[in-house]
Amino acid sequence: MALLLTPLGPPPEWLRHFKAELPDLEVRLWPEVGNREEIEIAAVGSLPHGELALLPKLRMIASLFAGQDLLLGDPRLPDVPIVRTDTAEGSQSMTETVLLHVLRHHRFLPQYHDQQQRRAWKPLPRLRPRDTRVGIMGLGPLGLAAARTLRDYGFDVAGWVRRPREEPGIAIFHGPDQLAAFLARSTIVVNLLPPTPALRDVLNRETFALLPKGASVINLGRGTHVVDADLIAALDSGQLGAATLDVFRQEPLPPESPLWAHPRISVMPHVARRLEIDEIVPRIAENVRRLDAGQPLVNLVDRGLGY
Repeated sequence: MALLLTPLGPPPEWLRHFKAELPDLEVRLWPEVGNREEIEIAAVGSLPHGELALLPKLRMIASLFAGQDLLLGDPRLPDVPIVRTDTAEGSQSMTETVLLHVLRHHRFLPQYHDQQQRRAWKPLPRLRPRDTRVGIMGLGPLGLAAARTLRDYGFDVAGWVRRPREEPGIAIFHGPDQLAAFLARSTIVVNLLPPTPALRDVLNRETFALLPKGASVINLGRGTHVVDADLIAALDSGQLGAATLDVFRQEPLPPESPLWAHPRISVMPHVARRLEIDEIVPRIAENVRRLDAGQPLVNLVDRGLGY
């Protein structure tokens, strides 16, 4: 059996961990495919559309990305199971990123940076965590882990999800009908929604207007969730106080983009979540063993939902 891998990070480290977990598995590094009929597993972030369809014996795809839009966007994607490499516990690096930026906005660091550029000395209110209402858009494994951490830190946390559920200490809003109420109570919004067509442009002029005046937006989902021109207009009008963006419609962000120079926007180069090879390879290996044993796979992607 062979596995096709698009390594995100040092290939020797990937090979070392696969050797430890599955010593009889042959790992081939894209684009060195070799005999395509021998490849039964693909562990990939992204490939040119149609490439996976050229693997006639493919039995499983392990997605290395948190979002499935690039993979599911392949019109010739084979009809085989797709498994995620995140767990129900989420990603420590993503949780750290959420906590970092929520604290930055909670303590008005973007505003102080703007004041520094203008040599303005203006102390702003110092809030306690319980005074700050954080809203997490999307409570999948990544969002839920982050929401629980913020809750335990003392923030007033709510989540907006597709279907109703319960989570101790976190107010849950669900569906389009409850989006307005969710936004109205959120002074910091963190977007971790999946990249589905229904959620494209969800953060726009209308939704920004529903937030409390001076609210902050942190986008860690996809660039297509935010209408950039509407975000800039909301910042310029004072409706929004600041924004942190880690994802963009075009990456790398073009030098001519107005997002770079805006004084209330913090630009991060898509670094919120880091793949930990020593954690991800064992998860892939578990599903390879389950596949061989005819057992149910874990962390399956629902193609209908898009995640």
